[in-house]
Amino acid sequence: MSRAGSIVPEPIARQPWAMLIPLFLLVLFGAAVLYSAAGGSMQPFASSHLVRFSVFLVMASIIASLPREFVKFMTYPAYIGVLLLLIAVEVIGQVGGGSQRWIDFGFMVLQPSELMKPVIVIVLARFYASLPVGLITDWRAILIPAALIAVPMAFVLLQPDLGTSLAIAFGGAVVMLLAGLPMRWFIGGGVLAAIAAPLAFFFGLQDYQQRRVMTLFDPESDPLGAGYHIAQSKIAIGSGGIVGKGFNNGSQSHLQYLPEPHTDFVFATMAEEWGLIGGIFVIGVFAIILRWGMRVALASRDRFSNLVAAGMVATIFFYIAVNLMMVMGMAPVVGIPLPFMSHGGSSMMTNMICIGALMMVNRWNRNAPRGGLGN
Repeated sequence: MSRAGSIVPEPIARQPWAMLIPLFLLVLFGAAVLYSAAGGSMQPFASSHLVRFSVFLVMASIIASLPREFVKFMTYPAYIGVLLLLIAVEVIGQVGGGSQRWIDFGFMVLQPSELMKPVIVIVLARFYASLPVGLITDWRAILIPAALIAVPMAFVLLQPDLGTSLAIAFGGAVVMLLAGLPMRWFIGGGVLAAIAAPLAFFFGLQDYQQRRVMTLFDPESDPLGAGYHIAQSKIAIGSGGIVGKGFNNGSQSHLQYLPEPHTDFVFATMAEEWGLIGGIFVIGVFAIILRWGMRVALASRDRFSNLVAAGMVATIFFYIAVNLMMVMGMAPVVGIPLPFMSHGGSSMMTNMICIGALMMVNRWNRNAPRGGLGN
């Protein structure tokens, strides 16, 4: 044992610091951006951001300690529980901003659809881990998982919340793909989706959602209306240049030109003040975290662990990719916050559940006996 190993307590030394240190830096940087978004004040964004991260870090540590068999046992009850919460949203849910997405428990306000993102990954991983390899091309291998995805998606779309429903679909689809389903099924699904897209656009989306999609193709057509968010975000990002305007010197957010500078458009707030250098740092840290997660998935020695880890990485990636494309005008504004930087308890909770699950699988890998893959 090395001298450093003898000085540092074993419980601390075995933590995945290669991921945790970049994560801590990203959260602290996010707090600095939120401090600036509030006009140079820790209240109300930066302080609650750090408190939430601390609370959910404890939650992630608890998740990381869970044994494999307990997680498998609780998978389907957890899915049913979250599904019941989604039904409860339709009955007693709070309405805010034209959407009904939250349940007020008194001590906290919960958005159940956020919980479904990691839960759908685990429930599909559990399903495919118990499915015999010979049945991977059987109808049950696609219809049952498709139903498990479609039911919560339907309730989330009723709220309405297009971004979260797409996140649930993406995480589930990644697990189905990695489980080994024939590629022709995904190609066929893509063709059907392309055919159904016009119908979904005209009959499935709300008017404001249709305007967001159309604005993507021509944001300048309504610069003071539907295109305002994207136009101001591009101005903020572009005006930052290489090194930015300087900490706490962003005019777009301080003069309130940039909508939601502390949530959906926090990257634009950051880019205006920190420039390309800040953007490279943020994307680089995300790349480190995602790379670590994929290494955990590849190191897994059983099917369940592998699918759980890969699905959690896909969920975090979806948040990152959609938010960055959204603020750059490459995707419709769908209300997807930037992980670990945006102000918001629901987003932090979901992403820290994913981090906790990855730490859990990493611990399983470390303790697993050498040998072949199992279920």
